[in-house]
Formats: sequence, structure tokens, C-alpha cells
Amino acid sequence: MADAIKLKISSAVAEFVRSGVMVDKKLDGIQTAPLLEPFDQVTLLFCLMKDADPVVKEAAGTAFAVLPGEVALSFIQASDAHPSIVNELARFYSGNPEVTNALLGTELLSTQARAFLQRQQLPVRAEDSPALQSAGERDDVQANESDSENVGLEDDETPEAAEIDVEDEQFLSKYKIAMIMGIGEKIKMALTGDKEWRAILVKDSNKLVSAGVIKNPRITDGEILTLLKVGVQNDEIIRLICANKEWIKNYMIRKALVCCHKTPLPNALRYLATLTEKDIATFAKSKNISSVLSTQAKRILLSKKR
Repeated sequence: MADAIKLKISSAVAEFVRSGVMVDKKLDGIQTAPLLEPFDQVTLLFCLMKDADPVVKEAAGTAFAVLPGEVALSFIQASDAHPSIVNELARFYSGNPEVTNALLGTELLSTQARAFLQRQQLPVRAEDSPALQSAGERDDVQANESDSENVGLEDDETPEAAEIDVEDEQFLSKYKIAMIMGIGEKIKMALTGDKEWRAILVKDSNKLVSAGVIKNPRITDGEILTLLKVGVQNDEIIRLICANKEWIKNYMIRKALVCCHKTPLPNALRYLATLTEKDIATFAKSKNISSVLSTQAKRILLSKKR
């Protein structure tokens, strides 16, 4: 078993990752992350990426992948940045020259991550294209942590330490490949690609590409919930989710659709009425949803008391 590594975390991060925190609280932490200081924002998402719950893990991973470049830079330049998190940032910022230069300029970067970033700076060869790759071929590098490695979290204000598992990660070239793919190639990959391709292409600015991900028969309820939790900017994605009867049967997806500002109001009102009294009461007090929805939540509660 590999040695445990220690992460010193602030009380703001500990609120969402300490032992005993419920899944909903952790998901709230992902939505709250952008309001934290850059160092805490990166640390929080990194910790939640290693959570045992797959929904939390997926949501945190998606949020981590789209961290603003300036946030990543701030973390890399911090005096107490941890090597494990620096190496994780290398996975997602090979296409950002400023962040890449900062990563290559720090001694915290592992040999494997450094080699990966240096390789990504080379021109992408034709044989690296998904259209020409044989099945199973990938340009990736193993990260330092092993499957059995643990991360200890040291809260600034709480002496107890929590532990979370860290999975073996791989440095993937798919982000770089996606940047040079044509629209037709992206759509095909969105419709047939694996989980990693879906996570990349669902954020594509072309609606045909991002909507193709939702039509991929391999996409899971967990991925749909993750998309809704981190925020969907594409109206077509929401339309496709609302039109899928199997997904709408999932309570957590209906609840997330009520929270999502892109959900058509008639749909959100219909889903609201199917939630538990406890969740409806929460929405009645919420300032993060439409006033129409919160007012309707209050009416539903009043009707139940009569």
C-alpha cells in the first residue's frame, strides 16, 4: 500500500469533505466552489473528485475540468500547493499555454506529468486522430498515485483527519485531439464515444455536438445528474433530458431540473409537484430558483396543511 499524502485544508473546504458529510452537501460544495478563494476552490474540487460516491466524483471532475485558467494559475503559484493537485491540473490544461508554462516551471510537477505536457506541445500527428486510431489506442501517461493511495485531510480548525481514496489517474490526450476534430467527427464521437469523450464533448459550443452526447446510448443517469448539478448552458440538452421518460423517473434528476434555470417553467412546475414535502419546503425558501417556483412551492405546502 502506498504511503498516504496529507492535504492541509481550510475550514471552508472541510465543511464539505469531512467525515459524515451527506451527498447533497457535497454537491452543494461543488456549486459553492466558485465563491471560494482560488486555492480553496481547487482543493475542494480535487478532494470531491476522489469521493466514494460516483455522482459526487463525476460532478467534481466536470467542475475541475472547466476551472478558469486564472484559478489554476493562482493555485500553481501558491507556496503551499500540493504536488498531487498540481499533477491533476496538468491533465486538463495542456491546451492553455500560460498554465502549461507555469506547470512546467514548478518543481512540484512529476516527471510523468512533465513529459505529458512537453509531448502535448508537439504537433498532433495524423495517427493520433480518433478516426485513424485502432480500438484501444490512447496517448496517456500514468499519474503518480496508485489505486491504494490515501489522501489525509487536515482541517485548520479541526484536529481530526479524514481520509479519502485516490484512484489511479491517466493523463489523456483526448482534450487536445478534440481541438482539431471537425464537426462531423465530433458528432460521431459524441454519439458513440466513451465516458471521457462524453465529458469533453458535452461542453462543445456546437449544439449538434453537445446534444449528440445526450443521445449517446451509453450515457448514464449519473452523468445526466452531474450535468444538471454543474450547470447546463445548452437549451437543447435540457429539452432532450425532459423528453426522456426514463430519466424523468429518477427523483434526483427531477429535483435537479427544478434547480436548473434552463428548465422550461411548465416542466419545472410539474417536477416540483412530485418532490417530497421536505424538498418542497427547501424550494419555498430558496432564492436560487425562479420566484414563480418558490411561490408555487409555498402554495403546495399550504394545500398539504389544510
